[in-house]
Amino acid sequence: MSTTFRVHAPGDVVISDERATGLRRLNIGLGLLHLVSGSLMVLLGDLDFELPVTVFSTNGPPGTPISDGSLDQIGGIPLAWGTATFLFLSALFHFIVGTVGFGKYLDELRHGRNRFRWVEYSLSATLMIVLIAGITGINDIAALIAIAFANAAMILFGWVMEVANDPGTDRVWWSPFWFGCVAGVGPWFAIAASLWGGLSIDGAEQPPTFVYGILVSIFVLFNCFAVNQWLQYRRTGKWSDYVFGERVYGVLSLVAKSALAWQIFVNTLVG
Repeated sequence: MSTTFRVHAPGDVVISDERATGLRRLNIGLGLLHLVSGSLMVLLGDLDFELPVTVFSTNGPPGTPISDGSLDQIGGIPLAWGTATFLFLSALFHFIVGTVGFGKYLDELRHGRNRFRWVEYSLSATLMIVLIAGITGINDIAALIAIAFANAAMILFGWVMEVANDPGTDRVWWSPFWFGCVAGVGPWFAIAASLWGGLSIDGAEQPPTFVYGILVSIFVLFNCFAVNQWLQYRRTGKWSDYVFGERVYGVLSLVAKSALAWQIFVNTLVG
């Protein structure tokens, strides 16, 4: 029996039983791979390696010279556990939509959306951007909180984009997508500013050149998800099939997230 896909009416994506079975298997398989990858990080990583979390006090009224202030470490983020948790969150949501939540998941897809995805991204991607900020030297708790909420806002704009638009219409309301891009680029500007500031300090130890290559690759991988949504709503080629875009999200969930997590995880192994 051949698999068919068609848009029966605006907002009504028809998914055959065969394709539904494939989506279930895809999600369970992705969940298992994420679970194995995260478990390896716990087994192989230095669980004592932490990114410091700091707070700066001016020790005086506004305008007090920075030299009079004090920088204190108030905690730390265990990097191996952080990257593993990123993957465990992905595994958890793949298992949910592949098992107990599968009926609701299909109902979401039939309406051209997947709110399970956006809830998971708002947690996992936000954790990841905080870890990326930490390894580039952004350790202030206020900055980390701001970066986390800016990233969560980007993800929630993606939610609004899907809820507000039908996959079968040519009339697309793009504002949520572009607003999400504005919110999402903020943390990367902060990371770039932190790196640039470090380079401008005379005598400061500079990171190896390969670190910048890793950060560029992380940036590209991180933003592949936005490109996928853009292609979905542009209805470009195979992306005119909403479920094809959903499967691409799944592939990105494995390939891009794993690459992101393992590149960050390597920092726990550096002597």
